[in-house]
Amino acid sequence: MLITASRIHNGYQWLPPGTVIEVADDGSIIALHSEDAPLADVVHYDGILSPGFVNAHCHLELSHMKDLVGEGTGLMHFLQQVIWKRESFTIEQKITARHEAYDELLENGVVAVGDIANSADTLDIRALDRLHIHTFVECLGFTEERAQQMLDFSEKVYLQYTAQQSGDKILRQSIVPHAPYSVSPSLFRLIDAYDKDALISIHNEETIEELNFYKDKSGAVNDLLHSLNIDAAFFEPSGKSPLQTYLPYFSPSHPFIFVHNTFATAEDLQFAQDNFPAVYWCLCPNANKYIEGRLPDMDMLLQHAKNICIGTDSLTSNHQLCILSELYTIRAQYSGLEWGLLLRWATSSGAAALQMQDKIGSIEPGKQPGIVQITGLDDNNIRPTPKRIM
Repeated sequence: MLITASRIHNGYQWLPPGTVIEVADDGSIIALHSEDAPLADVVHYDGILSPGFVNAHCHLELSHMKDLVGEGTGLMHFLQQVIWKRESFTIEQKITARHEAYDELLENGVVAVGDIANSADTLDIRALDRLHIHTFVECLGFTEERAQQMLDFSEKVYLQYTAQQSGDKILRQSIVPHAPYSVSPSLFRLIDAYDKDALISIHNEETIEELNFYKDKSGAVNDLLHSLNIDAAFFEPSGKSPLQTYLPYFSPSHPFIFVHNTFATAEDLQFAQDNFPAVYWCLCPNANKYIEGRLPDMDMLLQHAKNICIGTDSLTSNHQLCILSELYTIRAQYSGLEWGLLLRWATSSGAAALQMQDKIGSIEPGKQPGIVQITGLDDNNIRPTPKRIM
C-alpha cells in the first residue's frame, strides 16, 4: 500500500513534501519514496500523517473512576478520594470501564502505553494484544518496618504480569515506586535491589506539598498520611528537593521516566541527567490542570530537559485519553512551540522512554509504528483530531 498526505511527520521531523510511504499488509514500513518516484495508486490523506502515539503514563485500572473526583481539589485531596472510593465498584463495572478506555486509546491513535498497576486487573486488556504495554507495578508504603512486606505484595502482582504470554505486541513490566511521599527510604532501596536495570517510572514533584514535606516536613502531606493512619515519625526531612533526596537510593544503571514534574526545577533536571544514562520527563498537562490547576514550567523544561514524552494520567484526572489533546493543551499556553517538536515528544521520544524504539515511534523501514491521520492542526480555530488509519 502506498500512502501520502499534505504533510508527513516521521517521528523526528517533517519529511519533504510529496513523500510517499510504502506499507506492508502487517503495517511494516517497506520504504519511503520521494515525490519524483514513478508510483501508481497512491492514496492521499487530508491533513497530516504521523507515527502512532505513545502514552508514556496512564492508569487504566482507574478508568471506572471517571468524573468521580472534582477538578481543582489539589493532589492530597485527590489521592484521598481515589484511595477511599476506588473499590466501591463492582468487578463488572471495572472491567467495562477499562475496556472502554482501552478502545478509546486505540481510537485516538495510541499504539503503546506505559500503564501503572497496583493489581493484576489489567491482565485482561494486555491479552487483547492490540497495544504495546509496559506495566509499571506500583509499590508504595511509607513505613520502614513493613518495607519488605510491601515489596513482597508488589512482587506477587509483578510475577502475574511476567507469566503472561505475549503475542505480536510488546508486553513488559517492572516494579516501581509510586511517589516520594508514599515510599520510605528502605522501600526505595528494596525496589532498586529487586532489579538494578529495571525501567523506573515515578510520580515526581507533582505538588508543592511534596516539596514542603521534604524541605521541613510541613504541609498537607502530613494530613494525607494522618488520614491513612500512617505514622511518619521516622521521616527526617532532607532540606533538599524530593528528587535530589530519593535518586541516590537508586543504582545508576536504571533508565527513568519522571512523571508530571509540575514543580521540578532546573537543578533537579540537571541532577537526574548527570547521574543516570537515560532520563525522560513525562508531561500530563490535562491531569495537571485537572488536579492542581497549573502546568509545569515549560520554558525551564525546554531549556534543560534532554528528553520529553507525553502521558494522559487516568480518567480519574482527565476527561479523555488522547495524546493529541495533551499536545493541544501545551500549545494553547505556549503558542511558540512548533507542532513538529510536540509530535516528536508524542511519538519517537515516548517510544524511546518505554524502550520500544526498535519497533515503533518513527516512520522508518522495518518498523511497525502505526499511522495516524491528524486534521485541523494548522487551523487555530479548529481543535485538531486524530484518527488511526493503521
